[in-house]
Amino acid sequence: MNRRTLAVVSAGLSQPSSTRLLADQLAAATRDELARRGTEVEIRTVDLREHAHDIVNHLLTGFPSATLREAIEAVTGADGLIAVTPIFSASYNGLFKSFFDVVDDQALVDRPVLIGATGGTARHSLALEHAVRPLFGYLRAVVVPTAVYAAPEDWSGGAADDALRRRILRAGAELAEQVDRRPPSAGPADPFALTADFADLLGRTRPAAS
Repeated sequence: MNRRTLAVVSAGLSQPSSTRLLADQLAAATRDELARRGTEVEIRTVDLREHAHDIVNHLLTGFPSATLREAIEAVTGADGLIAVTPIFSASYNGLFKSFFDVVDDQALVDRPVLIGATGGTARHSLALEHAVRPLFGYLRAVVVPTAVYAAPEDWSGGAADDALRRRILRAGAELAEQVDRRPPSAGPADPFALTADFADLLGRTRPAAS
């Protein structure tokens, strides 16, 4: 059986969090679709609330803590990414943006991404298209067509209503398709790896003969 990894980033601030609930349901839909295709999935969840102080420290010092480094590597080394944020003032929250500010801007190139958001009113749903999708476009990720927004009225007794459930299943299937068609991830890039042959590097520094 094939094995793939799926990173799930949730930027919810409260506990319990509707943002985390949506993220978990998107992950389950993607996992189930990949399982149907014969692929076993390991889900790695990054709850940004747990890394808030380390993210700020990294922005100030340029150095991640060990736990934040593990979270970043879980995201950059995964075969696919689910990223869900609450919407504040018609955009992603600051914690969500700060986390992706400390991710190398080359690390998500061609990575399949499913975006989702939660908010207090359905009027904020377009923030996915004018704020969240362009962020991952800048990072040159491959964002699946269906973005999933959940307002309070989309939940019924803590579960997604029929319309939200259909969007979750459609988005999960789209992400699974993108993950399935790509070779497995080689993992996070080694920051100390040489990008050129060592002999070539020596040749470039050798002075020309007179």
